[in-house]
Amino acid sequence: MHYCPIDKTIFIHYYLLIEEIQLKLKEMTQYSYKNMNNEVDNLKNEIDSYRPFKKELLNELQQFYRIGFTYSSNALEGNSLTESETKVIIEDGLTIGGKTIKEHSEVLGHSDAYTFLNTLTKNSVITESNILELHRLFYFRIDNKKAGKYRKQQVYISGTDYLPPKYNEIPNLMKNFVSSISEMKETLHPVTLAAKLHERIATIHPFIDGNGRTARLVMNLSLLQNGYPIIIIPPILRNDYIASIRLANTGDTEPFFNFISYIEYESSKDYLRLLKHFNEK
Repeated sequence: MHYCPIDKTIFIHYYLLIEEIQLKLKEMTQYSYKNMNNEVDNLKNEIDSYRPFKKELLNELQQFYRIGFTYSSNALEGNSLTESETKVIIEDGLTIGGKTIKEHSEVLGHSDAYTFLNTLTKNSVITESNILELHRLFYFRIDNKKAGKYRKQQVYISGTDYLPPKYNEIPNLMKNFVSSISEMKETLHPVTLAAKLHERIATIHPFIDGNGRTARLVMNLSLLQNGYPIIIIPPILRNDYIASIRLANTGDTEPFFNFISYIEYESSKDYLRLLKHFNEK
């Protein structure tokens, strides 16, 4: 699939935004994140004032976030490709010397899953088949036999004492999880809901690999379905992100929910700046 290159001025603008965020967040720890859902809603109201988006603007935004989201989600899992290299692989179809086939496959797979994600944003629900297809698209170049299928063996997460559920428990756990989403939508703020979906997938750990990336895809799908900008977690915050999700694995979800809320706040500010930039062109 061929993608139209992003306007270079937009990409430069993006780097300036990321640099600003990284400087601001560099000194923060997981304990200093606070719930920003009210502030996020205020930003959403301002973002909504620009709707409906023109088709050209929507296409630019989707392609812009395709690169940033793909890069950050892979980098959080140890992929060494830079954002510029990720852009070259997606837009130009080139390979990067010295990088592994798996790293390239992760970029292409995540890009494919992101394309599918954007076909689901008008839906009001997230189904089990949606989750399986997001994983399949991300993972089929790496291991086609295990892509989009629940794991058939016990897995262990390095650096933590948390032991994911036994593999034979996965189907029922996932069915119960998906069936509970509608009820959660009635009681949780949309940002908290998105964080909860991420936490559930990360805790159940249904796949042999790619659980984190699938969790972030589902989280962002939920945000988009509810009219919120997607979250891009800066790799510089990987330690805080991992620490908070490990707490959530054991039942202490507040630090993780607060972390996601704060990142959504920062992401919403970036989204609003981009909208203003586009409208000034």
